[in-house]
Amino acid sequence: MTDIRFYHLQKQNLDQALPLILEKALSAGHKIVVQMQNADEVERMNKILWTYKPASFLPHGSKKNGHDSDQPIWLTDKTENPNGSSVLILTQGQVSDAVEDYKMCCEILNGHDEDSITAARNRWKEYQSAGHDVTYWFQDDKGKWTKKA
Repeated sequence: MTDIRFYHLQKQNLDQALPLILEKALSAGHKIVVQMQNADEVERMNKILWTYKPASFLPHGSKKNGHDSDQPIWLTDKTENPNGSSVLILTQGQVSDAVEDYKMCCEILNGHDEDSITAARNRWKEYQSAGHDVTYWFQDDKGKWTKKA
């Protein structure tokens, strides 16, 4: 079964939190697919990942960049896994019917959007019913992620 993690954004927004989560997954040796809401969001995040730290960047690409099988991080607005990823990150309320194809799936949800929270609670129940290992992560005041449930 897939390790499903819900990351509840309250202290940071997606643009701040996603690069840190990606760094951690890459350092553990994973390839990653990040599924975003639409092509504009993919392009926006593409730019952020090149510039979020002045002295470094996260190696990544999207359909626009090509070389999909070589990209450690693949940004997309579709359900696809062209780089053979073991980690799927769902953002902006995206869902996937291919969660079981990954070792880990991280759902990043906006903690200030009640509809997003309600939808995530429903998916939590569905994942548990399907036998996945589901956990909930929140940020402390310093931005460190801690497993709560």
